[in-house]
Amino acid sequence: MKKEVLEVVSETIFRMGEFLRKEGFIELLPVIISPLTDPLNHSVNEAKIPYEDGFYHLTKSMIFHKQLALRTYPKIFIFSPNVRLETKDKKHTGRHLIEFTQLDLEVKDATREDILTLVENLIIYTMEKLHEKFKDFIEKKNPNFHIPKRPFERIKYLEAKNLYGEDFEAILSKKATEPFFLIDIPIEEREFYDRLSEDGKTLVDMDLIYPYSFQEGMSGGERENELERIIFRMKAKNMDPNEWQWYLDEVKKSIPRSAGCGIGIERFVRFVLNLPNIKDTKLFAKLPGEISL
Repeated sequence: MKKEVLEVVSETIFRMGEFLRKEGFIELLPVIISPLTDPLNHSVNEAKIPYEDGFYHLTKSMIFHKQLALRTYPKIFIFSPNVRLETKDKKHTGRHLIEFTQLDLEVKDATREDILTLVENLIIYTMEKLHEKFKDFIEKKNPNFHIPKRPFERIKYLEAKNLYGEDFEAILSKKATEPFFLIDIPIEEREFYDRLSEDGKTLVDMDLIYPYSFQEGMSGGERENELERIIFRMKAKNMDPNEWQWYLDEVKKSIPRSAGCGIGIERFVRFVLNLPNIKDTKLFAKLPGEISL
C-alpha cells in the first residue's frame, strides 16, 4: 500500500471532524460492545461475546446510542468502528469489509433536509481540503476527480427502480458524474428506526450514491422516537419487542426526535482516490469470507 493512501485516510478523518466542530458538534467516544446494536436489513453472521449471564454484541452501528446521546448534547459525532460479518458472496464486490469505520452523526430536532445539506457541505469541504494537500497524488490516481456541485441531485427510490429495474443503483451510479441522493426508500428495505412517511409506504431517509460506479457511501434519515410507532414498526418487521427491552425502556423515558447518518470512511477514500478495491484503503483489511490479520 502507498503511504500516501494512509495519509489521505488520516486527513479525511481530521478534516471531517474539523468541519463538524465548526458546525457546533462534539465528538463522542465509540461504543464497541453493547447488549443491543443495529439489526440491519440484510443477512450477516452474528458477532457477540458471552459475558456473565448474558452477552454483548459487537457494534454494527451506533444508531441507538446516538439517539440516547442527544439527551445530553444536541449535535454529536463519532468515528465508530463497525463490525458486520458479511456473507462471503460479498467478498468480490470491491465495496465490502467486515470491519470498517463510520462517521456517525446525529442532530436533535433535525429534518432530513438539514442532514442532506450538512452532508453536501461536509463532502465538499473535505474534498477541497484533500485536494489542497494532495493535489498531485489525487489527480494522478483519479482522472475524474473534481469538487462536486451543490445541491446534489435528489432521486426518488421507487421512480428510479421503476425506470431501471432491480439494478437501478448500479446503473445510476455508473451514469453519474456527481454524487446524488436516493430518497424515500420503501419501508421493507430499511430498519424499524427510520421514520415512516405520511404515505405509510416509504421512509424519510436517504442514501448518498457516489458516481463512476462507486455506489452507496452513506445512509441516514429521520428517526422514530415515539414508543407506539417504534413497536408498530418492529412488529411490521416481524421482530419481537421483548428482545429489545433495553432500548424500549429508554424510549419510555423519552428520546429526542432527530435525524442523522453514517458515512463510511473507507468508501469515501476509495471514491476520492479511484481505488479498485476498498481493501486498498487499510493496512489490515478484512474481507468477507476469509480470516485476515
